[in-house]
Amino acid sequence: MTATTQAKYKNQARIIKALAHPTRLFIVDELSRGERCVCELTDMIGVEMPTVSRHLGVLKGAGILETEKRGLQVFYRLRVPCVLNFFKCVEAVQRDDGKPARRTAAPKMGCAL
Repeated sequence: MTATTQAKYKNQARIIKALAHPTRLFIVDELSRGERCVCELTDMIGVEMPTVSRHLGVLKGAGILETEKRGLQVFYRLRVPCVLNFFKCVEAVQRDDGKPARRTAAPKMGCAL
């Protein structure tokens, strides 16, 4: 594996790791409906604001979210809404869980990534 290829996969793994937490998956799913401020997400998730802020920081650091400051509040939104395609792919894997693997040249799970 070349250094360029390794760097590419390392960056992709960083993004996947950022999504690899139930709370962060909830945040991304919620932000698919529109931007939210930290206080709204804190109320929805039911944990302390510093915890939500840490999760948001991980997602922002991975390039999944972007922010906009308005007065004293910071609003978060998806930077790349196509991340939701990943959710669709995961759901397709869940639907196929337990079925024998299909060996085909092209994926047939309905994932358009």
